[in-house]
Amino acid sequence: MEADYVIVGAGSAGCAMAYRLGEAGKSVLVIEHGGTDAGPFIQMPAALSYPMNMARYDWGYMSEPEPHLEDRKLVCPRGKVIGGSSSINGMVYVRGHAMDFDHWRDSGAEGWSYADVLPYFRRMETWHDGGHGGDTYWRGKDGPLHVSRGPRANPLFQAFVEAGKQAGYEATDDYNGRQQEGFGPMEQTVHNGRRWSAANAYLRPALKRENVEITRAFAQRVVIENGRAVGVAVKRGNKTEVIHARCEVILAASSINSPKLLMLSGIGPAAHLNEHGIEVIADRPGVGGNLQDHLEVYMQMAASQPVTLYRYWNLVWKGIIGAQWLFSKRGMGASNQFESAAFIRSRAGVAYPDIQYHFLPIAVRYDGKAAAEGHGFQAHVGPMRSKSRGRVSLRSDDPADNPKILFNYMSHPEDWEEWRRCIRLTREIFAQDAFKPFVKHEIQPGADVQTDDEIDAFVREHAESAYHPCGTCKMGSKDDVDAVVDAQGRVIGVEGLRVADSSIFPRITNGNLNAPSIMVGEKMADHVLGKDPLAASNDEPWVHPDWETKQR
Repeated sequence: MEADYVIVGAGSAGCAMAYRLGEAGKSVLVIEHGGTDAGPFIQMPAALSYPMNMARYDWGYMSEPEPHLEDRKLVCPRGKVIGGSSSINGMVYVRGHAMDFDHWRDSGAEGWSYADVLPYFRRMETWHDGGHGGDTYWRGKDGPLHVSRGPRANPLFQAFVEAGKQAGYEATDDYNGRQQEGFGPMEQTVHNGRRWSAANAYLRPALKRENVEITRAFAQRVVIENGRAVGVAVKRGNKTEVIHARCEVILAASSINSPKLLMLSGIGPAAHLNEHGIEVIADRPGVGGNLQDHLEVYMQMAASQPVTLYRYWNLVWKGIIGAQWLFSKRGMGASNQFESAAFIRSRAGVAYPDIQYHFLPIAVRYDGKAAAEGHGFQAHVGPMRSKSRGRVSLRSDDPADNPKILFNYMSHPEDWEEWRRCIRLTREIFAQDAFKPFVKHEIQPGADVQTDDEIDAFVREHAESAYHPCGTCKMGSKDDVDAVVDAQGRVIGVEGLRVADSSIFPRITNGNLNAPSIMVGEKMADHVLGKDPLAASNDEPWVHPDWETKQR
């Protein structure tokens, strides 16, 4: 088996690359270990808590005991299925803030400023504003990825935005447009009532071409001869074989599996590879380092009125909603229920938002366990730019062994200060008049959690990953010893090998990572093809005029 381009991983970036390379007439072979994404658990937006917790669709990774979070092991779901994590995620669509990408450029990723990436965000999306206003000029009109908004019919969605305005924050019609900062509608990768994953958007259309195919196999390492990647060793059943790449091998296997594959192939920190008896082909200390993620907690309120989704939280209603969705792709099943959002700055002197909110009109956990108290609602909240850094490393030289993942969450003292501000600012929002008709009392953290020490203890015990790992194959300049790939995704020190997924992010972006991961696939495809990048945009994003002196 061979192709011009062999892509490892049919996830967010890999599907986008397969589509664009196939469109350009190249022969493409995608290797994916996971199976089909057919079936209602993945395709029905409201069922999002199921696939994330099913071994069939998830690699099932856990962190090592996290030393600053009471040695808890946190779950780190990664999609093992067609569409990758875009088939098991919460479907929230956030591009990131303009200044995130300017920071990428400033840290050595030449050509990845906001002006450079905005045209790719436009190219990849078809935006449905649903008649709710928003920023048409900044958005895409004919891309493969459909982005929509939920109906926001529940009064709590409006209460959340009103409370934000009453607390003195901005409102924004479109956080993916000119102005991210503020309270407004949340966007989702849902189209015609179905999860619009990278598989639905990119891979299915790509596979209709004769020059694009997918094979189900477990990638074990990149085969490198004379300093050049020539293929990928895979296991299929009990047999190991090599799939050959005539032009290039492209790793798009996630921020956990891409560095793992590089290290198994002899590319990584030399001492670590030697430990495991792996021959060093390129000593790149940054492989697996720079690991970042978003932590979040659920701030939960008990509701004084039965307006929340709790009334549907029983088998009868779940059956009715499921049946309605199966037959019409409409109703409650057709939304992820994250329909209002906010991005705010935690203090004066912070130039752009560093706290994100997902608002949900039920008090429930990601694993589908409802709050004990019945009717309630919650905001998922957490800081966006933690200074803590972790590492992905090998457990052994056996590709079948899961890697070691240590996020090292909360290892930087500033993280604790950010979290305290986060909890207190959120309480202030829930205390506004707009919530007066709906709030009974605070379930979590609970009104008795007030001092710095009490808040710290709550975070230590309850903070969870928002499932946004990235950064482990950092993109940067060739003279940056910690960079793994250059600004075109080429692995430094090896020919014919690229990485294109969230592992190349120099720093984590504001919000959920699916949109920037797909953008990376779109833009890297142009680099692979040797095309001139899309013309840079001259549009000026909004920054709070008084950010230096005011928090809101």
